[in-house]
Amino acid sequence: MRYSPVTRLLVAALVVVGLTAAPGTAQAQGGPAVEGPIPGAPPGDPSSPDVEDTYPWMATNVDLASHGYVEQEFFVSGEADAYSATGERLAADVPYKTRVIVRRPARAHRFSGTVIAEWQNVTAGHDLDALWSSEQIIRDGHVWAGISAQRVGVQHLTEWSPARYGDLDVTGGGRFTADELSYDIFAQVAKTLRERGASAPLGGLRADTLLGVGASQSAFRMTTYYDAVLPQTEKVFDGYGFIVGTAPSRRGPEPVFQVLSETDVRSSNRPPDTDAFRRWEVAGAAHSGWHGQEYRRPILTRDLGSAPTYQCDRPAFSRVPLHHVIASAYAHLVRWTKWDVPPPSAPPLQLNPDGSKVRDSLGLAKGGIRLSQVEAPTALNTGENSGETFCFLFGTHVPFDEAQLGSLYASHGRYVAAVTKADVHNVRDGYLLPADARQNRIDAIHSDVGKESTTRP
Repeated sequence: MRYSPVTRLLVAALVVVGLTAAPGTAQAQGGPAVEGPIPGAPPGDPSSPDVEDTYPWMATNVDLASHGYVEQEFFVSGEADAYSATGERLAADVPYKTRVIVRRPARAHRFSGTVIAEWQNVTAGHDLDALWSSEQIIRDGHVWAGISAQRVGVQHLTEWSPARYGDLDVTGGGRFTADELSYDIFAQVAKTLRERGASAPLGGLRADTLLGVGASQSAFRMTTYYDAVLPQTEKVFDGYGFIVGTAPSRRGPEPVFQVLSETDVRSSNRPPDTDAFRRWEVAGAAHSGWHGQEYRRPILTRDLGSAPTYQCDRPAFSRVPLHHVIASAYAHLVRWTKWDVPPPSAPPLQLNPDGSKVRDSLGLAKGGIRLSQVEAPTALNTGENSGETFCFLFGTHVPFDEAQLGSLYASHGRYVAAVTKADVHNVRDGYLLPADARQNRIDAIHSDVGKESTTRP
């Protein structure tokens, strides 16, 4: 079929760029086979019987094309070893087939050289790209790759779109249903992110630094991988990010960065920083806060028919931007792995003897990394909540009333100055990237805080 020039331009502008490309298959010597990019269509009906009319689960709604980025999906198949939670090898060369979804610069000159390989979180019963933060990742020119390693996530894929995902399997045909293959699958798929070629997940891009990252349950799985499996296998990642979850107890040569929200800190028994380990704790931030929830809400509505709602005991979803600190941690990890420049340490959150947080007169946690949303607050943001299901992970957000704002900021200029001062300190101390500080200042300037005509919902 011949397409008109206009049609070709429209097709090229689609965010999910694997739509019209015929998939290829590549296999590195001794490694898994990579098939893709998998063809598809713009988000629509996932139940279509034809692969060409389906689309990737949780395909981003960010206009990647306008930023010079593309999104592509690949299937990866091979043979993986099975491991117990203590590192015992249970079986060798078990067949598997899974997927990786990649968001990357379309052209090499936009690529930073850093690949962020995320172990997709499955706590909600499906794959979740918990650490995809488009503004920071695109701005910094990184590649983000989401790897499906666990049974729950892959099983959901096969049910959600049998035409697209029906032959995926990470259980060895049902032999290993407790994710015994997940550690080797994650590592094998990540290795393909270093390959180059038409059917390689990164195309012609050359990866300089490969970071393995995971959030919450995925951080726990990666902890097992690092502590118990990695010592028996080959090195794959240059550095690791364990986000809002556990971190390894073993100290290996690869740098390990642990970033925790206020929600995740419950004990004063903390591991010390070393020449290969850093732990940061962020005051006011939640395990799962407003930023991620707002991004995923329309996507889950599109792909599931509705996004989950929650009745928490207090207004939910802290707005302290933990993703700003995570972006800074990635930047430090790159310098750490490439040039052996260690990140700064950070003060811990202050805890009472019972493990609760020490709080100031406004109810804000003391200690930890203190972003301008905490140091120049306009609301009570905490990492704590209660109520149904996942409410305890969401934190709270309670806007201050006019009397409270007036007592804190005599004028709009005073508020902007307070935000700027806090962010200058955080940039200087290495906890915040300058671009995020600039955006905080712009947001403060355009706010009504400190203005006599302020009206707040």
